[in-house]
Amino acid sequence: MLPLFAFAAANREQAEKRLAELREQLNYHAYRYYVLDDPLIADVEYDRLFQELLRLEEQYPELVTPDSPSQRVGGAPLTAFAQVTREIPMLSLENAFGDQDLRDFEERLRRFLNSNEPLAYVAEPKLDGLAVELVYEGGIFTLGATRGDGVTGEEITANLKTLATVPLRLRPPAKGKVPARLAVRGEAYLSLTGFRELNAQRAQSGEALFANPRNAAAGSLRQLDSRITAQRPLAFFAYGVDDPTHLPCATQHDLLQYLAACGFATNPHTRRCPDLESVIAHFHHLATIRHDLPYEIDGMVVKVDDFAVQKRLGTKARSPRWAIAAKFPASQATTRLVNVEFGVGRTGAITPVALLEPVEIGGVRVSRATLHNEDEVRRKDLRLGDTVLVQRAGDVIPEVVKPVIEQRTGSETPIRMPTNCPECGHPLVRPAEEAVTRCPNPACPAQRLRSLIHFASKAGMDIEGLGKKVMEQLVQEGLVRDIPDIFRLRAEDLAPLDGWGEKSAANAVAAIAARKKTSLAKLLAAIGIRHVGEVTAQLLEEHFGTMEALLRATEADFLEVAGIGPQVAASLADFFGDPAARQMLATLQELGLTIAASPSAREWLRLSGTLFLFTGALLHFSRSEAKARVKELGGQVASAMSSKVTHLVCGEKPGSKITKAQELGIRILNEQEFEALLNG
Repeated sequence: MLPLFAFAAANREQAEKRLAELREQLNYHAYRYYVLDDPLIADVEYDRLFQELLRLEEQYPELVTPDSPSQRVGGAPLTAFAQVTREIPMLSLENAFGDQDLRDFEERLRRFLNSNEPLAYVAEPKLDGLAVELVYEGGIFTLGATRGDGVTGEEITANLKTLATVPLRLRPPAKGKVPARLAVRGEAYLSLTGFRELNAQRAQSGEALFANPRNAAAGSLRQLDSRITAQRPLAFFAYGVDDPTHLPCATQHDLLQYLAACGFATNPHTRRCPDLESVIAHFHHLATIRHDLPYEIDGMVVKVDDFAVQKRLGTKARSPRWAIAAKFPASQATTRLVNVEFGVGRTGAITPVALLEPVEIGGVRVSRATLHNEDEVRRKDLRLGDTVLVQRAGDVIPEVVKPVIEQRTGSETPIRMPTNCPECGHPLVRPAEEAVTRCPNPACPAQRLRSLIHFASKAGMDIEGLGKKVMEQLVQEGLVRDIPDIFRLRAEDLAPLDGWGEKSAANAVAAIAARKKTSLAKLLAAIGIRHVGEVTAQLLEEHFGTMEALLRATEADFLEVAGIGPQVAASLADFFGDPAARQMLATLQELGLTIAASPSAREWLRLSGTLFLFTGALLHFSRSEAKARVKELGGQVASAMSSKVTHLVCGEKPGSKITKAQELGIRILNEQEFEALLNG
């Protein structure tokens, strides 16, 4: 007779084998049901297998694996989301708003490639959801994150596991094996039926309703308690990976088939288009059927199909050259323009905002809309009391398109711009070369508040818990007057405030401390230098590398940076030459703010420290592609000859630059030598 421990070992071995069978069966049947919409067994049979799995896992908790279907049900709530930094950014897309924009897109591609060879594309519906990335290690789903700012997102692994269309284990493709690592990108969304059901439940329980499916999807995936997410009918469509070079795929079309073979749902309305006219035809087809689809789409994403061509085209600062988002016409409605209020931005810009009789546009109740600036008000001939056409541009931002002149009664009155700042009373100015009226008072409280809000926002330092209303409260309470004050906040300062407590105060202080280590680009984009956004900040980080170098730079030095013109260079010189700005930066350093090494690490790239100038006509490259290749390898490109140029690349008929280069001892390359240098 076997001893008791032998029976236990045998039972455990049998349980381990049965659990492996159950996981495989349940994952396969979930794939058939949710991805293929072609179930092989009845719901009751699936439930029986699932209950058996739960009983065995309860008996042998040490045998629970990350790919078990039981892991889709959330665990204990989190206290905060962790940050995830990715090496290959999730870039945004440029927009096209019609057929001609798409034709212009292809023309730009042809100029860049210096080629008239036919281009094939893949056209994919653009879902109105939340972009996420799923990381698989050894075929197991290990990490999920939001897009965030492209480089840094929030980890929402537990929440994404609750989506039935997110495979917990990859299916081995018919040809080849599961890759060691795969980072899949796609859209998490809520169906229209799911959205209506969710809002009906919230209405019954007295909760606030979601405005639209996108807000509902985003709110559901940002729940600290994944058990709440598990109750929401979310789904996922895959549309790409971070780096396709390690996969057996030569095109975007191949990649989508590969992802489908691995167990992902891909959008059935995606089409491979042999030419641009096929792209345009599919765009109009999607616009026709969009309201019949079970989910919301706001356009179509167009991608060059061939990965080799994508690589040649490369990327710009924030978007790939090889893709574009073709947006559907904006949702529109008419309403009455009741009044206009004038807001003061962080740079002192006075922005007129229309106050409207509330109207629903595309499922969102709109009562305010931008009027941009005084010139736009005059050009559109808008008057108080007008019936106006309002649209959500790109289905998002409300704007007044025009007055409906036919409905004027004669009682309408002109819109008058203020002559003094509505916040501080300082006389306003409008520089001759600008369309914007500004308050020039640096002590204007509205400007300071907007600057502080921007600094803490996602476009700035992205400090969790310091949103617009919180920052307004902190300023009103006198706790924050300038940017360094944010880093002086203590939990005991915050806890007694209305709406706060010890836990929320501690979380806010921890979130502030977490942002004391940042990148140069993020800090530059946050501190509110006029004309400097995320793209320019990245250019400055890549060119100068350190804050010390920026503080030493002159206006002429800023003009050496590719992509920076006279207006931006003058603004940078003014800012870094201002004693108050320099003192603020020094104070931030004293308070513990440190700048991490540039994540692009351009110092190791082969052409780092070089400055190229081009002359003459290149035969095998367009000028744009040649410049882009230099920048990808860490070099810079000059627009004119100077002693700082290190390489002159000469095409046909090079002109007088070659003589000047010889005088300065600059290295001169023909096109073949240049190509050899690029290829190492």
